[in-house]
Amino acid sequence: MNTVSTNIQTESEQSEAKLLPGDLAIWFFIFAELLVFGIFFIIYSIMRIRNLEMFNQYQLTLNREFGAANTLLLITASYFVVRAVQAIKQDDVSACIRWLYAALGGGAGFLILKSIEYHDKFSHGINLETNTFYFFYLSLTMFHFLHVILGMIIILAVAIKAQRGAYSALNHTGVETGASYWHMVDLVWIILFPLVYIIR
Repeated sequence: MNTVSTNIQTESEQSEAKLLPGDLAIWFFIFAELLVFGIFFIIYSIMRIRNLEMFNQYQLTLNREFGAANTLLLITASYFVVRAVQAIKQDDVSACIRWLYAALGGGAGFLILKSIEYHDKFSHGINLETNTFYFFYLSLTMFHFLHVILGMIIILAVAIKAQRGAYSALNHTGVETGASYWHMVDLVWIILFPLVYIIR
């Protein structure tokens, strides 16, 4: 009893002492990424104010339905990731793995819809040089697209490690680390979608 209870107590004390879930290193990376996206968003907003009529005109060419569906997909995937963390904290490894793969499904759905959007734009000859609005639309969304791919790679790596028995109720920092990065990806899209697709 003594060794087990001591381990559980130690893990509990460590969780309470931690201000942020997961590995601290990922949070330095997350804050750096948020800073970069924040600068992009500020520059976009300034350019939009300076070219309001053009931005409003070309904003109407975007597929808001796909944008809304992608928002739902990412939020749902974040929910699945939350459930994965809850499952591993309860030592339910199999449920954790299932939730992680469900989150990957949401990410894959996002990539598919976004790829359809890009194909539509590129097939009409639209690219980074078309105008200022499309430069920012493509730059911002493609930058985020790459982050979704990276987030999926991280979640997949966590799922594979979980299948190999790397995580448990007493050792779940890796799952929290992957989840934290995925939530950052989700948060950025929640800001990006209304900023680029909706706000006029």
